Amino acid sequence: MDSENLLVTGGCGFIGSNFIRHLLARENFRGRIINADSLTYAGNPDNLSGIAEAHPGRYLFEKTDICDLPALKAIFARHGIDAVCHFAAESHVDRSIKRPDSFIQTNILGTFNLLEAARAAGSRFRLFHHISTDEVYGSLGPEGYFTEETPYRPNSPYSASKASSDHLVRAYHETYGLPTTLSNCSNNYGPYQFPEKLIPLIVLNALERKPLPVYGDGKNVRDWLYVTDHCEAIRTIMEKGRRGETYNIGGHAEMENIAIVEMICDLVDELAPAGVSRRCLITFVKDRPGHDRRYAIDFSKLHGELGWSPAESFVSGLRKTVRWYLENRGWSERIRSGAYQSWIREHYGV
Repeated sequence: MDSENLLVTGGCGFIGSNFIRHLLARENFRGRIINADSLTYAGNPDNLSGIAEAHPGRYLFEKTDICDLPALKAIFARHGIDAVCHFAAESHVDRSIKRPDSFIQTNILGTFNLLEAARAAGSRFRLFHHISTDEVYGSLGPEGYFTEETPYRPNSPYSASKASSDHLVRAYHETYGLPTTLSNCSNNYGPYQFPEKLIPLIVLNALERKPLPVYGDGKNVRDWLYVTDHCEAIRTIMEKGRRGETYNIGGHAEMENIAIVEMICDLVDELAPAGVSRRCLITFVKDRPGHDRRYAIDFSKLHGELGWSPAESFVSGLRKTVRWYLENRGWSERIRSGAYQSWIREHYGV
């Protein structure tokens, strides 16, 4: 991590904000972080409260849309950007089914613009790291794992747009010699995740004794990765990974959706007793179109080459996550009430 001026895109989002906190806490990172975020509905400046004050001069915020190439090039020039860690993306599958246009714009055109800005930076540019998803590989049967050699078979507008951006990153390395690394991760969970996603949605609904929606029969399987483990994997890849390579990041924690919902119910019952089990709130709803049945990641390349493994089990990570949401209800209430959008308009003029 010898970058002097690292551009983190989407740094006010769930994984991006955790990554910024994680990196600035490390003694071996001495550079500056420039956070470029357009502050859409899932980009929350509150996720980085206190960071600028705790690290004076080392954290800067730029309200920027990655679809605006001139604005990106201006940021590169103004701050002397020499590396990029690219999180910014539209990422919710349900939203991509209803409104795919923003996914095409942000995930494909936005990535293209960043690659162009990085290429224009010339020889001083050191690394472009692109964060992607295991959903680009499609759906697995009951056995087997996604590897870095698995053919791409995306099944939703979201995963198709991410697959496209992955191909662009690879092409810029092969065609222009741009130094790149790419990671495909499994489902993340942890603090600061926007409440539309499964785990925070179930936690918050369980607290409020609202229905707990589960798609289909609830037996769709995902591999779950605690967000801090993901951040450490990204740092490891950026520091040690071979340029031009892809690394899969998994949590070694396959779980059916219904099992996760039941675990959350039991944890909320334990930590915030209500006298009756929250399991009675579980409600099965119509499955969504193109719902992949199973994802599972083989991260043996990352472990074998770079020595990374997840530190959290799903049990320990889920307990930390549920406890965080219980202890930070004010954060969740601001997000859900709309007060957060008013705060952004007041402070950022949007």
